[in-house]
Amino acid sequence: MIRLSLAMNQAKPVSMFFSKNSVVGLASAALALMLWTLPDAGMAQSSDVLDIAGERVSLDDFQHVYGKNNRDSVYSVEALDDYMELFINFKLKVREAEAMGMDTAEAFITELAGYRSQLARPYLVDGDLLDAMVEEAYQRKGMEVRASHILVSVEDNATPADTLAAWNRIQGIRARVTSGEDFEAVARSKNGSDDPSAASNGGDLGWFTAFQMVYPFECAAFNTPEGEVSTVVRTRFGYHILNVVGKRKARGEVQVAHIMVRMPADAPQDQVANAEGRIQEVKRLLLSGESFESLALKYSEDPSTANKGGLLPWFGTGKMVESFEDAAFGLEEPGDLAGPVRTDYGFHLLKLMDKKTLPTFEESRRELSKKVRRDSRAEITKTSFVRALKGEYGATVSNRRREALKAAAIKVDSLFYPGHPLEGVRKSELGRTLFSVAGSPRTVEDFLTWANAGKIRNVDRPQAAMVSEEIDNYVAQELLAYEDTQLEAKHNDFRLLMEEYHDGILLFELTDQKVWSRAVKDTTGLMEFHGQNRNEFMWEERLDAGIHTCEDAKIAKKVRKELRKNSDIEGLRRELIAERPLALRNEFGKFVEGENGWADRAFEALRDGSLAPDKHGLTILETTEGGDQIILVHVKEHMMPEPKELDECRGQAIAAYQDHLEKEWIMELRRKYPHDINREALYSLVRK
Repeated sequence: MIRLSLAMNQAKPVSMFFSKNSVVGLASAALALMLWTLPDAGMAQSSDVLDIAGERVSLDDFQHVYGKNNRDSVYSVEALDDYMELFINFKLKVREAEAMGMDTAEAFITELAGYRSQLARPYLVDGDLLDAMVEEAYQRKGMEVRASHILVSVEDNATPADTLAAWNRIQGIRARVTSGEDFEAVARSKNGSDDPSAASNGGDLGWFTAFQMVYPFECAAFNTPEGEVSTVVRTRFGYHILNVVGKRKARGEVQVAHIMVRMPADAPQDQVANAEGRIQEVKRLLLSGESFESLALKYSEDPSTANKGGLLPWFGTGKMVESFEDAAFGLEEPGDLAGPVRTDYGFHLLKLMDKKTLPTFEESRRELSKKVRRDSRAEITKTSFVRALKGEYGATVSNRRREALKAAAIKVDSLFYPGHPLEGVRKSELGRTLFSVAGSPRTVEDFLTWANAGKIRNVDRPQAAMVSEEIDNYVAQELLAYEDTQLEAKHNDFRLLMEEYHDGILLFELTDQKVWSRAVKDTTGLMEFHGQNRNEFMWEERLDAGIHTCEDAKIAKKVRKELRKNSDIEGLRRELIAERPLALRNEFGKFVEGENGWADRAFEALRDGSLAPDKHGLTILETTEGGDQIILVHVKEHMMPEPKELDECRGQAIAAYQDHLEKEWIMELRRKYPHDINREALYSLVRK
């Protein structure tokens, strides 16, 4: 996308035509400048408004893109005519790229396929469920839950026997706590929680909110009433029960600076007293008026923040130890202080820098959507989507074939690695239909070929269960692959988005060849263009001058003396700098009006005649802003407007040459490809 951005920064006709907002989700807004979007599927089509070399554009299509890129404009004949010309220029360029076969090049096909893969992802999940999960996440972000848990570990792919044993154990533990045993004591007890931290914290997880726990655990925490024990919940770690001990409104985020005196959590009392004495002394200095930042730099033992004045990143609940969080959120106004606060790391003094409440749903929707897509929630939306596709495309697995494959799997030691056939499957079965997708069969042999092409599977699991799971995975893959091929037909917005990328990539490649790179590489053409248009690249009136800022009159006198001798003024500055660093400052250049205030005064003096060469032939304006400082503006030459040489305006000349090449190219394309505007249809928009 970087090269597209570079291209569009120079493509003036296109940038005038295409809106920066025409494509949602593009990595570069510049690409959006050159793309156009048509109306939603199902919109009634009216008569064509444009024909370019056989490609027709409907009035509805044109009206949509016009309205999108002229949101505040009213329809008028003049505006429609101007816009249509720009639209034609764009379409002609794309038509030429296609005529040259650029859309069949391997590099183009690969690049477009990469974009398509990314753009297709949002269409291959349950969109309604995704939206609901985003809304749910926002509601949960507004709350915080405190809970303890007990874990019975069991792997995701455990054997049925191991899974049942873990299930029975967690059920027994739950029966103990619901019958009155203390949750914390049970968590700490022998054969209690498998969470190693339970021995020290009794299973207490502190306060947390959405996205801070795995999703099934989060759901159990938020759905269990305060003061109650949850039902058993399964995560990738095993089985859990939760004791929900508190719920509260989310506190938002806070930013503080801190000064820390380090001390281990298990420090002896004399070490504790020493650390507390030191932090109290820092607090005394703070209250006496010394700045928090300077004290943090001098005394804080947190090396990651001391040189930043103690500043910590923004944080919310669950990011810091609880005592530190409570102290930070307890501060009200920026500048408020708290502490000393003791944590497992030592003693802290806190200064509130800022606080912010939770954003609105609209403000956080995009970020929450990204988090949901990266979270295990995404797998839920995918599973739901696959379930719907099974019904839509009739992808029902034959129970007979599934059972036959499971029976064959039981007879072998290992399954599914490259080149290893599934023994026991009769050859007559290989051609049988396992399931169909939209009437297209997938055979037993298709499945085995797919399964054997993968990596070695988990051979510790029961073979029958593995086969059944792989069948379901194959069904899901085939359904998603087929649905991927139907996206353009089913979703008009996706089809149009792909057309935008298609046209955008082509437009970049061809415009780069015809205009941008050509203007840089064609040195002869550039020289000829510059020579024919020298008066388009002019220097303004300038002063070739030296501006000398002198500390006092004595320094100014020395400068004048050196100027009369035509000596090196920089040499004088170097002589003075050791003892008087600010004695003399020099600035040299060719100044245009408005570029330097002192040079501007010289411009004015030259025009009104108050500045002329002295008896030594030097033109020097002496001025001051008051005080001892004196400024000498030594005008070496008053330069009238003149054309720039090519080396003096190469960037400007290349940009102008690019504009010239593009205009010539568009004229050539207009002659090459016939195009016809239906003015009657076009102007009907004025009457709507």
